[in-house]
Amino acid sequence: MALKTYRPTSPGLRQLVIIDRKGLWRGGPVKMLTEGKSKTGGRNGRGRITTRHIGGGHKQTYRLIDFKRRKFDVAGKVERIEYDPNRTAYIALIKYDDGELSYILAPQRLSSGDTIIAGEKVDVKPGNAMPLSSMPIGTIIYNVEMKPGKGGQIARSAGAFVQLVGRDAGWAILKLNSGETRRVRADCMASVGAVSNPDHGNTVDSKAGRTRWKGTRPTVRGIAMNPIDHPNGGRTNGGKHWATPWGKPTKGARTRKNKTTDKFIVRSRHLKKK
Repeated sequence: MALKTYRPTSPGLRQLVIIDRKGLWRGGPVKMLTEGKSKTGGRNGRGRITTRHIGGGHKQTYRLIDFKRRKFDVAGKVERIEYDPNRTAYIALIKYDDGELSYILAPQRLSSGDTIIAGEKVDVKPGNAMPLSSMPIGTIIYNVEMKPGKGGQIARSAGAFVQLVGRDAGWAILKLNSGETRRVRADCMASVGAVSNPDHGNTVDSKAGRTRWKGTRPTVRGIAMNPIDHPNGGRTNGGKHWATPWGKPTKGARTRKNKTTDKFIVRSRHLKKK
């Protein structure tokens, strides 16, 4: 998909850069593969705001995506590639040989009419899914499970992918785009290819209204506030390190505290690359 620009007939179009989606399905989703989605406005069950800057936005219908890909040895045909408002990637409608319909994350270079399949040993081509133990070393993959049977959790956003760089004693070693090298069980499932819509990061919203359509409310910088309203308020340069309104460090402060999974990280993304 190419990027799309406009003649500046209005201020909102002057810097607008969006994805040209003319190759996608223009109708609605398959109704039986959808469910309702309610908005929280950033509030918890007690009505208190727990996440700021959330509210409004266009109404969305959630598409049920098959992240597990456990329908083994049943070929499926790609009926169409669709836009999904709930994620940055595109989704593909699959019709299997037994008549079942399903949505999956669409990889790059997958188009209508292609055939995909999941199994223990299948061809290494975009859209096919298999355990990491069956994949050749060096394969580019996406939608990777972290626990067998749980469904893909790694590399699901637009343009994302990881690389299988090795295997050792029942574990697969993955290199992530962040620079981290991580171990997962070799019997975890993954799909071949890179996630579709790689140009998503090159878009320019151009106006505040387009951000509001996505459900994001305005954000005021702490440094623009008064000292009574924010720890960083009233300062023009230097002073206290960047913090949240409640004084917790931010902007570069490490927040990872899950020491139980540190053993799966072979190389941290924070180490300098040699």
